[in-house]
Amino acid sequence: MSYSDDTDDVIQRARRSIVISLVAFVIVLAIGTFGYKHLGDAQISWIDAAYMTFLMVATIGYGSGIELFHHPDRELFTMALAFSGIGIVTYLFSSVTALMLASDFDKALRRRRMEKQMRKLEGHYILCGFGRVGQNVADELDVTHHHHVVIEENQALIEAYAENKHRQLFIHGDASDDDVLIRANIAMARGVFAVTGDDSRNLMISLTARQLNPTARIVARCNDLRNVEKMKKAGADAIVSPNFTGGMRIASAMLRPHVVSFLDEMLRSDKHLRVEELVVPSTFPPSALSSLDGLRSDHYILLAVRTGGDGVFNPHDDFVLHAGHILVAMASVQGREELKQKLIAESDA
Repeated sequence: MSYSDDTDDVIQRARRSIVISLVAFVIVLAIGTFGYKHLGDAQISWIDAAYMTFLMVATIGYGSGIELFHHPDRELFTMALAFSGIGIVTYLFSSVTALMLASDFDKALRRRRMEKQMRKLEGHYILCGFGRVGQNVADELDVTHHHHVVIEENQALIEAYAENKHRQLFIHGDASDDDVLIRANIAMARGVFAVTGDDSRNLMISLTARQLNPTARIVARCNDLRNVEKMKKAGADAIVSPNFTGGMRIASAMLRPHVVSFLDEMLRSDKHLRVEELVVPSTFPPSALSSLDGLRSDHYILLAVRTGGDGVFNPHDDFVLHAGHILVAMASVQGREELKQKLIAESDA
């Protein structure tokens, strides 16, 4: 059993102990109230009995009304209640203390474990900003099985997401800070998403990320189209404007309803179909598609091949594939991995 499992077990036991102590407190309170009422005379009301019981069980003591309880049997009953109260209150406070210590330890342990995992990452993505846009990006990365690290300044957003995504790696901090990006292992990252709601912040993230990793691909969100050129100069490889993209999508829904419907069904299907791209390995020998069975499968469809700046749509079987070409295929997650392994196997042959 791991340290994390041990900590979770301690937290669960502490929570159960708190519930048990509260239930015991209520039971003893009820017993004491009925006991005082039964042992008392007409002068002792139900309120007096409940009040006296609460003072004893809570180990507060009592002052006013003491003369009503000066009787041997009531004094013995009071001592029994006080003794029970000391035990219950002590048990409750110890359980609360254990819960607080275990929670703090669990947070520290999870943070250290995440930092250790982030140091081992390679070819991952860094998602800077976790608002509505960032969460949709994270969902897409999850669906397509791409490792990523989330950086967000709003602790509440991180905690809310972490409750449902226990394996999610995240950092609480400013993504434009060098140290924060270094903690996310940006040196080994494949790409960076700068998708906060602030254009100036996305510009700074792009600039910082480009300085720390010149080879990483940077995609930035831009709300004001006037800032597009600035972000490109800061180092962003691609700029996406949600407002512009949303407008184009609305127009397409009117002008090309069947195409939009097909794309929606493709994205929402159980197979998680996507238009993927794969780079042909550098050791891949020149081969005609016919010798590779046209790179066909039930799990993917080859759509095009990019050769430098040009692209060949629906290439014929006699098309010769070279190292460095980029395959564009419609594929499921399984299909993407199958196509990747086929290229690797042909390179190693």
